[in-house]
Amino acid sequence: MSDVNIKRVKSSDIEFKDRLVSIQRVTKVTKGGRTFSFSAIVIVGNEKGVVGYGLGKAKEVTSAIAKGIDDAKKNLIKVPILNGTLPHEQEGKYSGARVFLKPAAPGTGVIAGGAMRAVLESVGVRDVLAKSKGSSNPHSVVKATINALIQLRDPYTVAQLRGIELEKVFNG
Repeated sequence: MSDVNIKRVKSSDIEFKDRLVSIQRVTKVTKGGRTFSFSAIVIVGNEKGVVGYGLGKAKEVTSAIAKGIDDAKKNLIKVPILNGTLPHEQEGKYSGARVFLKPAAPGTGVIAGGAMRAVLESVGVRDVLAKSKGSSNPHSVVKATINALIQLRDPYTVAQLRGIELEKVFNG
């Protein structure tokens, strides 16, 4: 994965919607008994091509979610979206999770499950076909989906990199 395509975004002047992907109660066993804390994965996005994910851990659920939102706003990326769908097919992977994203015709909707759906809706994709293969661990699926979105390139970028006109990108 090359860092050339990652477009970092500043979170100061954008209005975000946050989605809680999953929350786990984790236990630390000490000689004094069990200590419970919470771990939350949160996705933030403006539904116009900017998305980020974050992990928050705290003794209370609300604190964990708040920390996750703050973390997500520090890890924002810009994703190219064409007419409510993706520019091209893309695979992403992280650890044991593999995801496959495919552009869809208008009116299809977001055909994706669980953690992938949250990421794709937050980024603002309205029509997409997605498949999660391998691990269903929400942490890994979210990171694999973000990995796939980072690799997406719009036709303008491709034309610029190849040094050709935009029409030639589509016509081959």
